[in-house]
Amino acid sequence: MSCFSERRRRTSPMGGSSRNELVPSKLPRMNGWSWPPQAFQVVGWLVYSFFAIVGFGIYIPLLPLPWNQVLYSLTGIAFIVHLLAHIAAVTIDPADASVRAKQSYSSPKPLFDRKNQLHVIQDLHCYLCDVKVGPKVKHCGVCNKCVEDFDHHCKWLNNCVGRRNYWCFFVALCSATMGSFLLVVVIFFIFIQHYLDPNTLRTAPQFGSMLGNGTWLAFIPLAPIKTSSAGLLILAFITVMLCIVCLLLLCHLLGFHFYLFSKGISTYDYVKMQRQKEARIIDNEAGQSNDAKTHNKDPENQDHSIDCEPALSQSSSTCKFDDGVPLSSRIPGSICTELENLKKSTEKENRFHYGTENPTEKTEREINDINCWRPSADEEPQSPSVQSVDSVPVVQDPLGSSVMTPDDT
Repeated sequence: MSCFSERRRRTSPMGGSSRNELVPSKLPRMNGWSWPPQAFQVVGWLVYSFFAIVGFGIYIPLLPLPWNQVLYSLTGIAFIVHLLAHIAAVTIDPADASVRAKQSYSSPKPLFDRKNQLHVIQDLHCYLCDVKVGPKVKHCGVCNKCVEDFDHHCKWLNNCVGRRNYWCFFVALCSATMGSFLLVVVIFFIFIQHYLDPNTLRTAPQFGSMLGNGTWLAFIPLAPIKTSSAGLLILAFITVMLCIVCLLLLCHLLGFHFYLFSKGISTYDYVKMQRQKEARIIDNEAGQSNDAKTHNKDPENQDHSIDCEPALSQSSSTCKFDDGVPLSSRIPGSICTELENLKKSTEKENRFHYGTENPTEKTEREINDINCWRPSADEEPQSPSVQSVDSVPVVQDPLGSSVMTPDDT
């Protein structure tokens, strides 16, 4: 057996002893353009592009004058404002000033490990970023950096929302809600007018050379493309359904942030409050379940204690004398219990008894002997003048040589 060919096991890191190499680490994210992009971010940009192309290229040009100009202006403002606010919210770095001053985005930072620290930030010092931070700073695990006035990490922006970009996020949210609502109104109007009076939707000069009402034009007036009435309605239905879904999500999120404004808290504060409330509810339910178990055990103990008393009373009441009077009324219950045990033992021994005397008769005689311990209620008490010899007190002889009674004197 040779151990020289085996490779030696290493008990220390291969390279260096820096803190970053001892724990898993990754590069911090500077903003929402940092790679890799989030799936929600890509979906958001695709939906925005689809709404812009369909709204400004197909449906708004079909509106009659002057409504097409009004909707061009309102919807265009909403889409442009959303685009600018969205880009600003994605581009701005929401990190704390000390983190931005350090400019350490090119070097990896260690990930949070509870074996080393209970909290990322202790005594206003982040041990991952290795900087002093403010009282309202939280270290984002996704971006791996400390964010000033952290609200939440937005997957649609692929960036954290903090003090520096919160209002850009809020403006983008409001403008997206307004743009989706206007697009739904336009498509509903076109869908209804298509069946009521389609000529009101064919006022553009490009429709003058077309004979039938079954052919429609898209992307007018710059690049007219012919399409069918069924294709126009199917695309309108798909767009409306998608707009309604987006509108529900945006209205829910917008209403939630208005609620946070009224309470003066952030999304992170709200999440912490909800977790604390859930923890208290779980603790209360656990306490109630323990109390219920305790209450369930108490009746069982009471039942056991109650069941024992009739057994004792029943056993004592079955012990009777020949005259029919219960033994419990004459002697204590403990003596009655002993007599019952004695009776049972003698019955067992009767199988091996070969004498002429019956053990049960012997036991009855013993019980009758016990009956004479206490006078019955039918017997009259003796007068003080009539007493038995055994009850006369004994007087000791003064000489101490004998014992005599008072009659002897």
